[in-house]
Amino acid sequence: MVKVKNTAFIILAIALLLAGCSEKAPIDSNAVVSGEHQINIDKLEIYHFHGTHQCYSCKTVGAYAEETVNTFFPNELKTGKIVFRHINGELPENMDLVMKYKATGSSLWLGVYTKEGEFKAEQNTNVWYKINNKIDYMNYLREVIEQKLAGN
Repeated sequence: MVKVKNTAFIILAIALLLAGCSEKAPIDSNAVVSGEHQINIDKLEIYHFHGTHQCYSCKTVGAYAEETVNTFFPNELKTGKIVFRHINGELPENMDLVMKYKATGSSLWLGVYTKEGEFKAEQNTNVWYKINNKIDYMNYLREVIEQKLAGN
């Protein structure tokens, strides 16, 4: 019975992940919100969740995010203050991260760990609207990351 439940869960997770792959930006009520109180950041995870087969938009969101982090935050990557990874949500070994972030499709998530031991994950859907302009995308995401690192 446990194996059936695990298999059903994996199938559901894969179906949800694949549902996000489209030419239109996904809608998410947990999008980045500005104006929140300042917090002490310990680490920032930036994850590009995707399926095995990706459309142009899905690939672009991930590639531009990786280039942004590598270009503007090399020191933070080196020290571990920022972690960036592409996560194939269809692979069983990534199910814990899919669950932790509640990723339901191709998406870009920012996970903030505070010095007080708290964790908060937010999906950024705005990047989908910027994939036709690499410079605009990178400047936008750079600002989002800088705000997160500043505790906003």
